[in-house]
Amino acid sequence: MCEDCGCSAGSVQIHQGHDPQLNQAGTSIEAPSVRHLDLHAKILEHNDRIANQNRVLFQHQGWLTVNMLSSPGSGKTALIERLAQDKRNDWQIGAIVGDLATDNDAHRLGHAGVSAVQITTGTACHLEARMVSHALSKLPPKPWDLLVIENVGNLVCPAAFDLGEQIRVVILSVTEGEDKPQKYPAMFKSAQVVLINKTDIAEAVGWQRDLAISSLQQIAPQATLFEVSARTGAGMDAWYAYLDQCRQDLSRPSFHPQNSQVLQIGRLSSN
Repeated sequence: MCEDCGCSAGSVQIHQGHDPQLNQAGTSIEAPSVRHLDLHAKILEHNDRIANQNRVLFQHQGWLTVNMLSSPGSGKTALIERLAQDKRNDWQIGAIVGDLATDNDAHRLGHAGVSAVQITTGTACHLEARMVSHALSKLPPKPWDLLVIENVGNLVCPAAFDLGEQIRVVILSVTEGEDKPQKYPAMFKSAQVVLINKTDIAEAVGWQRDLAISSLQQIAPQATLFEVSARTGAGMDAWYAYLDQCRQDLSRPSFHPQNSQVLQIGRLSSN
């Protein structure tokens, strides 16, 4: 899949100029020199420019923007649905949803009262800043309190692509295995927040909480941890309090999620 979308592109050889060499007869000939271009770096540089434009827009509009990432089936859409249900009277919530195919999740969020725009990526296994920029023009012009970007289900490629979000949230469900952070360290190292979801079935699936916390402490000590259940609502109030504090901090010129006091709540510690 990465070969299709290009996010794993390494370098290509560009033939430019000529260097003298000798043929079998000893006569000087010219052979093409080779210059290497790092396509992956070029792709990310272009993405970062648009991401910065998105970030300026989000800041100017006063939209707290969250990029939610996880493997497929961890409960991203269910968490947004629960958020919409619990905060329907408090926040205006918009969503941009990425999937390889179908607009099922956008329809789900629409039924939950969320204004949602679907991005169907085809073979691309992640969202890019330009996709988000285009999708923004399709959102109703409202004073969004919270804009949620639901990324494509994938714990590899999306880690490299900044979308302009203020907060990056990685979701780990109890059905996935306690060592997920060790298997996909780049994703978890990029997170400001980790949500452990489906805690209501933790005992049934044999979830080893201490092992999971230890893994997160080792890989992502910078992240704030919330243990939640989208189905029952357990733990969601603390998550909402975090978002609410970040919304308040957003109005400050020096805002950065890592500087928000509420980030100290639930901060992973190696102690």
